Amino acid sequence: MRVLRWLHGPAFAAGAVAVLINRAGLGPLWFTGVGLLAFGLAGRWLTTRAQRPPRGAEPDPVAVELPLAGRWTALNGPGTKVPSHTHALAQTYAIDLALRPAPAPVWLWPVARRPAAYPAFGMPLLAPAGARVVAAADRQRDHLTRTSLPGLLYLLLEGFVRTLGRPRHLLGNHVVVDLGDGVYAVFAHVRQGSLRVAVGDVVVAGQPLAECGNSGNSSEPHLHFQLMDGPDIATAHGLRFSWRYQDDDGVARDGVPADGSTVAAAHRREG
Repeated sequence: MRVLRWLHGPAFAAGAVAVLINRAGLGPLWFTGVGLLAFGLAGRWLTTRAQRPPRGAEPDPVAVELPLAGRWTALNGPGTKVPSHTHALAQTYAIDLALRPAPAPVWLWPVARRPAAYPAFGMPLLAPAGARVVAAADRQRDHLTRTSLPGLLYLLLEGFVRTLGRPRHLLGNHVVVDLGDGVYAVFAHVRQGSLRVAVGDVVVAGQPLAECGNSGNSSEPHLHFQLMDGPDIATAHGLRFSWRYQDDDGVARDGVPADGSTVAAAHRREG
């Protein structure tokens, strides 16, 4: 399945090129292109299906600390729908967190903004528990935002192209930490050059790992956070998690916030 994961994207891209450049009608090039397109689509469906959580009783959510300081807005999270993103790349229970207020989306102008215009950009990302760093990368650039109508259309096309490549093209700069007991946490869209840890480092809860950025498949600076049951995002399954947090009214809760609500760290009850 891992080999299929690496092959289906390039196969689909090659098939699309073959069909587009074909000028001879229903000939060898056309049939080759259609075959590659079919292989790519089937491969994507099979690899996504393979990353669905196993059937049966789901394990209890893993209790971790909020990986950010301050009050953040929850977006695209499992508190509203599951899968919150997609089963692919273990994103079944992933969540996005952004800081507000931020520049409002616009129809046409400005088409894009620099990521530094958003308050989330450069904010520290914190270890959600004691852990060991198993993957860390921060060489990809932080691109302009995609919050205008032309920008969102470009993001859709850009995101599709990114899915044809390696997971790092979607994640952008990222950090993966091993929390123990078969649980791994992923921080995606990290700011270029902001890593404060390296592979093999042991960290404690609340320790800064990197900074929030706008790399990879991202419309604006935000944190994409998820838990999974293995170190390889291409083969692992997503895991549910639970935070001890303060909601919009300052009430302490255990769980995952609904989309559009705000969260801030709260002390976890003893016992």
